[in-house]
Amino acid sequence: MPSTSDPTTVQAETLVERHGALGRIRLNRPKALNSLTLQMVRDIEAALDDFERDPAIAAVLVTGEGERGLCAGGDIRAIYDGGRAGSHEPATFWREEYKLNARIGAFPKPYAVIMDGIVMGGGVGISVYGSHRIVTERTRFAMPETGIGFFPDVGASWFLTRQAGELGTYVGLTGEPLGAADAILVGLADVFIRSERLAELSKALASLPADSPRKAISTVIDGFSDVPPAGVLQPQQQAINRLFAFNTIEEILAAVRADGSPFPEKLLAVLSAKSPLSLNVTLRLLRLGRETRKLEDSLEREFSATAAVLRSHDFYEGVRAAVIDKDRNPQWRPARLADVTAADVDAYFQPSAHPLFAAKIKEGSTT
Repeated sequence: MPSTSDPTTVQAETLVERHGALGRIRLNRPKALNSLTLQMVRDIEAALDDFERDPAIAAVLVTGEGERGLCAGGDIRAIYDGGRAGSHEPATFWREEYKLNARIGAFPKPYAVIMDGIVMGGGVGISVYGSHRIVTERTRFAMPETGIGFFPDVGASWFLTRQAGELGTYVGLTGEPLGAADAILVGLADVFIRSERLAELSKALASLPADSPRKAISTVIDGFSDVPPAGVLQPQQQAINRLFAFNTIEEILAAVRADGSPFPEKLLAVLSAKSPLSLNVTLRLLRLGRETRKLEDSLEREFSATAAVLRSHDFYEGVRAAVIDKDRNPQWRPARLADVTAADVDAYFQPSAHPLFAAKIKEGSTT
């Protein structure tokens, strides 16, 4: 299952192992912050197939190699290059990645993931659907896609809309990083464990009998849990619920401008730096996701929208400014919110001719 046929000469991108009753999946591109490649997506899928069938495996544990993070997302440079070249590889990557996200959400055995360090984009996709989502004092969770002319994907229009209030809207539009306590508050993680105890936790899980029920896995993990350091969102939760309760970006920004406290002042600066088109697309996805009843429908809608991403100016300009030239000065088109048209946004909501799942969804459907 490793991503190379000769691990003696080329380091495998995904390490798949059995430790007692524990199936281990270790993302192994630490120099690239374990960013996902298509081969890694396929490795994880194959590993889950094997672990699901194996009666000797009680649970799965997913971790990232290195000290910097679990996974910084998909390999955005590869998607940029493939899109520029007119390759089918970006669409193939998203297709298989999104199907993996749904697979994780339906995985029948306990699926624990250690969200240590940076967890962004595609890293969120292999984490947030797990049954046991562990954060540490080093966790930096983010969906920063509106800052590169994209939108929060991997089912973000599903998992950012399952909670009451507008915390998910805030996370999706601003892309601001969350620490452990904030990730738990938003419903994107479950348990805080200090990083120095992670190795001990892995050993404890591996020592469980193969026939251990889900409750036994939870009991072990809960035994290592601690109280996370205070987050920043809870004191601002009422303000976030008030300011992000609108269905247009213009209304949200008007509410932010009308509020004179320091928090909205920071919000204005953050939102003003994002792609105006991406903000509009993201908000519509989130509002549709709120009315959607199945994860697969949100993933289907997002997959359809990726076709417009690959045709857009803002995605290539955003990646250029953030990853290639690194000048942090993207020139968005349109540059102003007032110039984003309904047709610009509608282009992201055309059903795919090749849907991910068995049936196409009707736009706006709640089925």
